[in-house]
Amino acid sequence: MREIMDKKQKLAIVVIVVVTALLSGVVLMKGGKESSGEGRAESAQGHEEEKGHKDGEHHGAAAGSEHKDKDEHGDGEHHKASSAKGPHGGALFSEGPSAIEVVLAEDSDGARLVVYPLENGKIVAPQSIQLTAVLARPLQEKEKILFEISKDSLRSTVTIDEPHLFDINFDVVANGKKMSFVFSKEEGKVELSAEQIKTAGIKIKTSASVRLNSGLQLPGEIRFNEDRTAHVVPQVAGVVDSVSANLGQVVKKGQLLAVISSSAISELRSEQLNAQQRLALAQSTYSREKKLWEEKISAEQDYLQAQQTLREAEIAVRNTQQKLRAVGAGASSGGLNRYEVRAPFDGVVVEKHLSLGESVKEDANIFMVSDLSTVWAEIIVTPKDMNTIKVGEKAVVKATAFDSSATGKISYVGSLLGEQTRTAKAHIVLQNPSNTWRPGLFVNVEVISEQADVPVAISSDAIQIIDGKNIVFVQIPGGFMAQEVTLGRTDGKQVEIKEGMKAGTPYAASGSFAIKAELGKGSAEHAH
Repeated sequence: MREIMDKKQKLAIVVIVVVTALLSGVVLMKGGKESSGEGRAESAQGHEEEKGHKDGEHHGAAAGSEHKDKDEHGDGEHHKASSAKGPHGGALFSEGPSAIEVVLAEDSDGARLVVYPLENGKIVAPQSIQLTAVLARPLQEKEKILFEISKDSLRSTVTIDEPHLFDINFDVVANGKKMSFVFSKEEGKVELSAEQIKTAGIKIKTSASVRLNSGLQLPGEIRFNEDRTAHVVPQVAGVVDSVSANLGQVVKKGQLLAVISSSAISELRSEQLNAQQRLALAQSTYSREKKLWEEKISAEQDYLQAQQTLREAEIAVRNTQQKLRAVGAGASSGGLNRYEVRAPFDGVVVEKHLSLGESVKEDANIFMVSDLSTVWAEIIVTPKDMNTIKVGEKAVVKATAFDSSATGKISYVGSLLGEQTRTAKAHIVLQNPSNTWRPGLFVNVEVISEQADVPVAISSDAIQIIDGKNIVFVQIPGGFMAQEVTLGRTDGKQVEIKEGMKAGTPYAASGSFAIKAELGKGSAEHAH
């Protein structure tokens, strides 16, 4: 029995082992199939990516682009500067292994072009290339630039004047191959469209030859003609009895202005009457004594005494007359104390400082009378203008408040400079028949020293000062260029251009301050 049980147990164990082995094989086969499928998927994906790389998308594009660009540049046309920089910080132009670096370098006397030849990225001897360059500026003729050897570079023999707004066409022969390119700068350019120019109120004019009335323009003021202006004073103290002249009234010479009662005048007239009475008595006595002496009745001594008394009486009368005349008092139709104030000449009462019943002193300024048929246009002259402002020079006076002008000549220039102002005064006498030029009116005085024909002149309003330089904004395609100019003579409206512009050049005549503002914003940078 025990043997039978052992056999059954052994058989069960064997069956269990076999079943377990079979189940394990099934699991292993299933896992292998799944692993094999994932491997094939990854392998397939890898091959697809490899195919993607083989189409040259990442590796061949740049090379193809470079070859295409090379083919396009192979026609020998002029090309603009690339963004590439050379070893000296200049613009780099290359054609195959050959390259040229161009630098606009500042020198002690200005900016010069410096050219470095390169081969395979290394600087070579400048003698190994042939170089020609032509400078082209807006509205100017082309200019050929010559070079000289300077160590390892070629250096222009002339400076490149500002503004640096130009195209330089280079032709280079290196290793038997020709290369052409354009080196450009746009410094000092302000880009404005036609609509922007119109909106800013910029007016375009053309420089031309004109005849200038060369001179100097100075501010001035109309003043009374002091040679025909009088401050009327009574010369005696008294009380105002009547005033017959009004402020602004036109008066004639000798016309009565006012009457003053003065005790001083009364005393003078009393003295005059006494002298006249003594004179009459002396004349009578002299006549009698002369007759008696001639008839041998009286002594000659009595006659001579009477004659002396007569002469003294005559002197006394003349003395009283001179005293009255000295204070402006003459014969009076009224009382002895009546003092009459009269106009010294034809003119206008421009000031009045008395009223009825007022007590006035002998030096009081009671009236000012001025002859306004002529006036002065007074100007202030600084030392630097003294050589231009001379007596006899022609001058044009223009009112600032309204449209009116007059011509005259400088009649006076001060010989001394003021201690405080360090300036001198000068004036022009103007005829004023219609009373247009009223004292106190501000004017501009243009002193004309000579007339001259100038080949190039522009409007004075076009001149702008930038960094201490005289600048004119010249119109070029697409906008304006800041052009430095040298000024000459001017007549106040137009100014001569000695250097910097030619006749027939369009420029911003008015509204140029708007272009200056744009330039200041950095729309055109100054950098080499």
